[in-house]
Amino acid sequence: MASASRHISESIARPADEVYDYASDPINLPVWAPGLGSSVEKVDGRWFVETSEGRVGLSFAPRNEYGVLDHEVTWPSGEIVYNPMRVIPDGDGCEVVFTLRRLPGMSDQEFARDEGLVAADLTRLKRVLEDPH
Repeated sequence: MASASRHISESIARPADEVYDYASDPINLPVWAPGLGSSVEKVDGRWFVETSEGRVGLSFAPRNEYGVLDHEVTWPSGEIVYNPMRVIPDGDGCEVVFTLRRLPGMSDQEFARDEGLVAADLTRLKRVLEDPH
């Protein structure tokens, strides 16, 4: 059976290529997605972030012209979570869409909490990019 998904989006008044460039750089994650982790480092060609649950691996889709920011998060348990994400051009700005997938065994409350966290991250991304001061 397929898992439930929610599409969470935020419009950003910046060109799609600028948003893509910023959001695709793992070094920027602690600024706009601090819930994921506090520090990011690249070791032997792989990205890692320190989280409250331990060191987490990050793997991103190759840079592309379509705004695809899909990424996998490998938790200390070895569990891999696939996260679809896109930057979609919209006139002079863009829309960033993150697809939150409900994991097996996740309660309604956990799913709603994760939805709120993703929405807050996308709002923070908007704020950082629209007012970089």
